[in-house]
Amino acid sequence: MNYKAPAAPLVFEQSINKSRFITHIARASNKDQVKGFISKIKNQYPDARHHCWAYIAGHPTTTTDMGFSDDGEPSGTAGKPILHVLQHRGIGEIVLVVVRYFGGIKLGAGGLVRAYSSSASLAMDKLATIRVVSSRHFVIHVDYALENLVKHWLETNHITINQVNYTAKICLNITVPEDDIKKLNTQLIDITSGKVSLIPPNV
Repeated sequence: MNYKAPAAPLVFEQSINKSRFITHIARASNKDQVKGFISKIKNQYPDARHHCWAYIAGHPTTTTDMGFSDDGEPSGTAGKPILHVLQHRGIGEIVLVVVRYFGGIKLGAGGLVRAYSSSASLAMDKLATIRVVSSRHFVIHVDYALENLVKHWLETNHITINQVNYTAKICLNITVPEDDIKKLNTQLIDITSGKVSLIPPNV
């Protein structure tokens, strides 16, 4: 399943009752990238009262790699509302941090939820995205006589070769776009007269 991800980092700021809410968004495909971005924002605004965040580090609907933090705000008033915005938008590989400079006026729990939700939502409205094509790994076993034919076919179809092992046959570890698996497997079987087909790597 293909999905959208941030095309470039984005910054958005709004003021609510004298508090500044500065939203930073970036692309992050794993937890290390998420942690690195959050640390960078904390270092950028060391005097801010709160650095609240949420992330989805993979496919927006199938990944379990997501999280959030209220960073000192009352429980459930910051991180969770930000994560809800991310989930509603259906964008993956994303980390969003809202930096708050307290302006002296308390917003209350409901006001905080609205402030953090709107900071995330308004920033997401401005976010440019790119399409991420889901892919799967396969192994194909090729006779030496068919090496040039199969490699040319892979190149023509822009299929990435991750690893090549030369044993009794040539073993190619490749990455194939999920949308094209059926069509490409049919082509591969046809051009090799049924001698080669896509095999999942654990088979």
